[in-house]
Amino acid sequence: MTQIDWESLRAHARDVTARAYVPYSKFPVGAAALTESGEVVVGANVENASYGLTLCAECALVSKLHVDHGGARLVAFTCVDAHGALLAPCGRCRQLLFEHGGRALLVDTADGVVTMDEFLPGAFGPDDLGRVS
Repeated sequence: MTQIDWESLRAHARDVTARAYVPYSKFPVGAAALTESGEVVVGANVENASYGLTLCAECALVSKLHVDHGGARLVAFTCVDAHGALLAPCGRCRQLLFEHGGRALLVDTADGVVTMDEFLPGAFGPDDLGRVS
């Protein structure tokens, strides 16, 4: 896969914000990613009265990746608010995306598209776990 239709991916992310559950912040977030087989996966944030239990859109996306797409690898990712403005994933979500897309995952940012390795330099991942036995 060489060509990423970023506008289409952003549109998927923006569209899914309508299904976010945000009764507290009123700030819907949508995420969309492309798998290595060309399928689009989406997720929206789900809040909770105990704010610390809120699920980011990226968490919902990765859950859907496993439930609906058999855990396929991600190759491109974007995250937006309800107006389509790009948002940067939080630290927890960067780690989650790294786990499911690796260093080469393309991440759509306000400064342009970067690899996950650039977005989360020096990330700890599954390969690191094998170093200690």
